[in-house]
Amino acid sequence: MRATPATDNDKADMQDSSAPQPIRDNGFHRSIGLFSGTAINMTQMCGIGPFITIPIMVAVMGGPQAVIGWIAGAILAMADGLVWAELGAAMPGSGGTYVYLREAFQYRSGKLMPFLFIWTMLLAIPLLMSTGIIGMVEYLGFFFPDLGWWPVHLIGLASTALVTWLLYRRIESVRAITIALWVIMLVSVVGVTAAGFSHFNAGFAFAYPAGAFGSHFFVGLGAGLIIGIYDYLGYNTTAYIGDELRHPGRTMPGSIIISVIAMMFIYLLLNISVLGVAPWQEIAQSKSVASLVVQRSWGHLAAAVMTILIIVTAFASVFTGLLGGSRVPFEAARDKVFLSVFGHLHAKHGFPHIALLTMGAVTAIGTFFDLTEVINMLLAVTIIVQSIAQIAALVVLRRRQPNLERPYKQWLYPVPCVIALAGWIYVYVSASTLSLILSGLWIIAGLAVFAIWARLNQSWPFAPVEIRETYLEKH
Repeated sequence: MRATPATDNDKADMQDSSAPQPIRDNGFHRSIGLFSGTAINMTQMCGIGPFITIPIMVAVMGGPQAVIGWIAGAILAMADGLVWAELGAAMPGSGGTYVYLREAFQYRSGKLMPFLFIWTMLLAIPLLMSTGIIGMVEYLGFFFPDLGWWPVHLIGLASTALVTWLLYRRIESVRAITIALWVIMLVSVVGVTAAGFSHFNAGFAFAYPAGAFGSHFFVGLGAGLIIGIYDYLGYNTTAYIGDELRHPGRTMPGSIIISVIAMMFIYLLLNISVLGVAPWQEIAQSKSVASLVVQRSWGHLAAAVMTILIIVTAFASVFTGLLGGSRVPFEAARDKVFLSVFGHLHAKHGFPHIALLTMGAVTAIGTFFDLTEVINMLLAVTIIVQSIAQIAALVVLRRRQPNLERPYKQWLYPVPCVIALAGWIYVYVSASTLSLILSGLWIIAGLAVFAIWARLNQSWPFAPVEIRETYLEKH
């Protein structure tokens, strides 16, 4: 869970798809270099995620070999990050995936792919927020260990309602909240890691069970990779602010690669330190593993303080995530590539209230599912329409628009594309049956809604495609 969702277009306002969009001379000041770009990515990647997923990773991998899950996640994140780097450097700061899919697939399917992307975001962004609410409630269990099923879910519903109510007004900036969130998370990660190593027992940390790397290893690795890539989400943040990067051809791929490698080492250190405090079986069963580690090492008071910091982080991340996420369908509706109802602004305060209420409701529903299931659904619904579609978009644009200015061209092309494609397919087929069914039904529903929308708006397939090579037209 991070401050804003990886798909957050908050910093990349979409323009009307019928009008040329500025590419280079757009008023943005290119002030973000490699160091600050890397920091931005890491800010989005590091949230409550590892504190709620370490037990899951250990459980699905079946022991301390869980560290391999984060290494595998880093490899997939890096390969996929190089896809983002080329697309983002060529078409910077104008909507991310929304623009890449619009530009690449307009030749044969009109507005279908950007429409489906926004449709999936109506589910994916709230599911990401649901993981924050679920994690927050799990850590509340440190103070209230005997909460039953209904109290737990009532707290989840109340928390979601509170976030939605706080956002039900005009909010121009969340800079202070984002900075505070980063500081709190930095303190939390460093504190838990230090606590773990101060009470470290190598006998716990490296107690691999019999057959840990046997025939069942790759079954566990698939489930572990789902958790691992969830924790790396946010490595693509600089792709949404390409117009503010100095030398984007160097800064964008560099910030992605460095942030992924840096977070991999942070996660590995955190994971090893946690595993060194208690037997892995106990870690796998913990609902508030950070509290457990700090309590074993430094006592109940320190654990209580750490738990409060993590709860605050979870709440703040849901707040900022829903704020940015609610703008995604609004901007698409304003561009006339999504349902017009989401383009309505609140009559008094001027914010996209329909999108906010819709995403708030889906977030509340998501809190009733198991955390692992929510993460599975989140990834399953985005892999086809975003992750795999973007790889295809890169290939299509290289063929369709060979003269497109590309400040960065993917190193060793097409090797990173092949690795990313194989990784995403592996993650998809490793997802739970329920998540595959629900994600499939959601995409099918999106196709049906698109057909109705296209008929009403006289768009493809009920009219010829309208080709507008926006970025080529500026050269």
